[in-house]
Amino acid sequence: MGLIKKSRLLWAAPLLLTAPLAADNHAENNTVLGLTKPAMSARDLITMPRLGAPTVTPLGRYAVYSVTYTDPKTLERAPKHYLLDLENPGSEPVKIELGLSGHSLSFGPDNFLYFLSSNHTDEDADPRSRLWRVALEGDGNVTGPMPVADLTGTDIAGFKIAPSGDKIALWAEIGRDCDQFGCAPQDGTTGSGRLYQGDGGFYRHWDHWVEPDLLSRVFVFGLEEGEVTGDGVPADGGIGIGNTPTKPFGGGEDIAWAPDGSGLYFVARSSDAKEPTSTDLDIYWSDLSGGAPTDLTKANEAHDSSPAPSPDGKHLAYLAMARPGYESDRMVVQLRDLETGETRALTAETDLSFGGLTWSKDGMSLFATATDVLDVPAYRIDPKSGAVTELNLIAGNEAHIGALTPIMGNRLLFTRDSIGSAKELFIAADDTKAIPLTDIVTSRMGDMASTVTTRFSFEGAQGDTVWGQITRLENQEGPIPAILYIHGGPQGSFLDGWSSRWNPRVLASQGYAVISVDFHGSSGYGQDFMDSINGDWGGKPLEDLQKGLVAALKLDEQIDGKRTCAMGASYGGYMVNWIAGNWPDRFDCLIQHDGLFDMRSFYYSTEELWFPRWDFGGSYAENLETYEKWNPVNHVDKWQTPMLVVTGERDFRVPYTQGLQSFTALQERGIPSQLLVYPDENHWVLGAANSLQWHETVFAWLDRWLKPADATSDEN
Repeated sequence: MGLIKKSRLLWAAPLLLTAPLAADNHAENNTVLGLTKPAMSARDLITMPRLGAPTVTPLGRYAVYSVTYTDPKTLERAPKHYLLDLENPGSEPVKIELGLSGHSLSFGPDNFLYFLSSNHTDEDADPRSRLWRVALEGDGNVTGPMPVADLTGTDIAGFKIAPSGDKIALWAEIGRDCDQFGCAPQDGTTGSGRLYQGDGGFYRHWDHWVEPDLLSRVFVFGLEEGEVTGDGVPADGGIGIGNTPTKPFGGGEDIAWAPDGSGLYFVARSSDAKEPTSTDLDIYWSDLSGGAPTDLTKANEAHDSSPAPSPDGKHLAYLAMARPGYESDRMVVQLRDLETGETRALTAETDLSFGGLTWSKDGMSLFATATDVLDVPAYRIDPKSGAVTELNLIAGNEAHIGALTPIMGNRLLFTRDSIGSAKELFIAADDTKAIPLTDIVTSRMGDMASTVTTRFSFEGAQGDTVWGQITRLENQEGPIPAILYIHGGPQGSFLDGWSSRWNPRVLASQGYAVISVDFHGSSGYGQDFMDSINGDWGGKPLEDLQKGLVAALKLDEQIDGKRTCAMGASYGGYMVNWIAGNWPDRFDCLIQHDGLFDMRSFYYSTEELWFPRWDFGGSYAENLETYEKWNPVNHVDKWQTPMLVVTGERDFRVPYTQGLQSFTALQERGIPSQLLVYPDENHWVLGAANSLQWHETVFAWLDRWLKPADATSDEN
C-alpha cells in the first residue's frame, strides 16, 4: 500500500504552520525604540519552528518534511510531519500522524515511509530505537506503523535502503571486533573506570568520553516485504576500521548504495594511534561478501568524503582535500571511473570549496553548494568538462541554500534561509527562479519588527578586500549602540544565514547594531584568503576587525561608536580574550563563549590535535614560539574591560577550564565579570531552556554596559 497506489488530490483545509508570537516581548523596549510591531525576543527565537530536510517519493510526486516545534511555556520540543503534493502548485501541506514519535524519515523504493522511533506500539516493549514504516495516501491517511527492524542489543542510529529495495544498511554503536549487529565489547573489567591504551585513538571527542573498542559500524541486511532478514553483514568486513558515519557530525552522506544494490560505499577514518592528528577520511567499497572492503582513496592521505555514485553506476563522485592534516582545505569535486579507476579533479580550477554533492536524476549534472562572499549558492557541475555554473535560484541575494534534492522532471528541491528568516522549502524547475512551497516562519517573521542587513566592504590587512554586514532595526534612529560579532572556526563566516544560537536579528531587535566582519581566514573568498590566518591568529584578523568597525561606523552614522561591546565564541571567544589584552581600551564590555585563553593548556587538553597542529605549524613542543606569540594569557596584565564568560562542562573541543582560567584572571584584577557555566552543554548551547537563559544573560550584560539608564551596580 505505497503512496503512489492512492494519489488522491490534497483536499484538506489549510494548516496553520506558524505558531503565535511568544508573549514575553518587552513592551517598554518596543516603546523606547518606537516600534509599531513587537521586537523579536529570545523566546521568539527559541520557539521558532525548525524545518528539517525533505524526503521525496521515487517519482518525485510527493515530499514529506518535518518541523520541530517548541512549546512556548514548557520549552519542550517535538516534531510534526507534513505531506506535500509537488505536482499541484499552491496545494496545502497535510499533517500526517505516524502513530509513533519518529525521526530520520525517508521514502524507500517501495514508496513506504521509513523512520526511526524509540517508542513502541506495545507499551511493555523494551525502550530502544527501532526502524518502522508506514504507507501513505495522497490525503495524508496513514496505514501503520509496521516494524521493519527490531534488533536487540543496541539502538539503531540510522539506515539507508538500497535502490533495489532488497537490502538495507543499518548502523549503530557496536563492538570493534563484533561480527553481529548489537554486539558490545566484553573487556571483563570490574569497576567504573575506562582503561585507554596510548595507541587507541580518541579517548574523548567533542562532548562524550569514548567507550574503548566501541565504534559506529554499518551492517547490511536483506529486506523482504518490509522486514529485515538475515544476521547482517558488516560492511567493514568485521575489522572495525573506524566510525561510520564519521564522528562527531557525520550522517547519511557518509554512506551510499550502488544504484543496483550490489554494494555499499562508506566513509571512515582509522581509529588508531593517528586518529587525533589525522584528517585522512577514506571512501571504502564493500561488495557485501563479508570480506575486507576496498579502500578506494588510499592514495590520498587527506580528506575524502560524500560518495555519490552516478545513476548509471559507472562513476563515483566525491569530495576531497589535498593537504593532510588540514581540516579547512578546499573541497574539490572528484570523479572516478569505476571500471578503470581513473579519477579526475573536476573543480580543480574553481576556487570554491564544495559541499552537499548530489547527482541530477538523469545523471547529466552534479549539484553542490559552496560559500561565496556571504552567500551559499547552488551550482551545477558538468561531469564531462568540470564547468561550474551558479544556478541563481533566488531573486536578490541567494543567502543560505541547503538540502539540495534533485527530483524527476528536471526539478530541484531545497531549503533557503537568511539573517532575516529561518528555513523555508523551495522548488525550482528548468533553471527558472524558485518558488516557495512552505510558510513555516515567513508570516510569523512578518508580524515582528523588521530588521535590515547591509553588506559592506573595505580595505583590510595587506590591502585585501574584506567584507562585513550590519544588521539593525529597519527604522531605528540613532544613536544605536554597537555590537562587534566575531565568528568562530576560525575558517568560517557569519554569512547571510539563520542561526538558532548566534542570531544577529534577535540581538538587533533589542536595539543594537550588529556588525560582523569576515576577517582573514574566513570562508567564501578563496583558499588563499582562508589559509592566511595560519600562524597569524591575532595578527591580520584583529587588524580586519579594527578596520571593519571603523568602516561600519562610517557607513552608518546612526551607530554610536562610543557605546560598543564585542562578543564571540570558539575562535571568536579566543579573539575576545585577545582583544582584552591587545585592544583593551576600545569596548565597554566583552562576551567570551568557549574561547581559548591559554594556548599551552588548550593544546594538551583538546581532542582533535590536527587543528592546532596545522594552524600553529606543529605541536606545542615543536613550535611553542608561535603558540606563545598569539597566546592571550600573556597579555592579562592589560585586561581592563568587563567580561561575561560562558562555557559548557561537556565541551572537549575548548575544555571548560579555559573559561575558568579567564574568569580567574578577571577576578584577580578586580574587573567586573560574570561566569555562566552549563553542566549539560558542549561547545554549543542547544537546550531550549539553556538557550533562553543564555540570551537573557547576554542581553542583561549588554544592557548593563550600553544602556546606562538601565545599568545596575558594577559589582563583580
